[in-house]
Amino acid sequence: QVQLVESGGGLVQAGGSLRLSCAASGRTSSTYAMGWFRQAPGKERDFVTALSWISANALYADSVKGRFTISRNTSNFTLYLQMNSLKPEDTAVYYCAAASWVGVTWVSGEYVKSSRYHYWGQGTQVTVSS
Repeated sequence: QVQLVESGGGLVQAGGSLRLSCAASGRTSSTYAMGWFRQAPGKERDFVTALSWISANALYADSVKGRFTISRNTSNFTLYLQMNSLKPEDTAVYYCAAASWVGVTWVSGEYVKSSRYHYWGQGTQVTVSS
């Protein structure tokens, strides 16, 4: 089992920045990829960004490219999401997720799907006011 704890959400004005963190613990040695998803009220959970834990290669949703940056600290097994130039449409609960290695490689592009992730955090609210 892997436990994920997000932090860093809050209220920010449009154009502002926030940095989310996700601390992982437990059986982290089997982690292959980690990512961020978000869910706005009344909508499905959407992919935001993900990275390969070994190579740090990253994928981004078109809606956040150029504004959001995913990164990791391998020494303390923490995932980050730097969000700049925030827009009201970025308002959502943001979830951290971790995928164990099950034979699906990063180049498959599969890690944009929430179904590829085995562990989820509790979520952190991000609210962007106009």
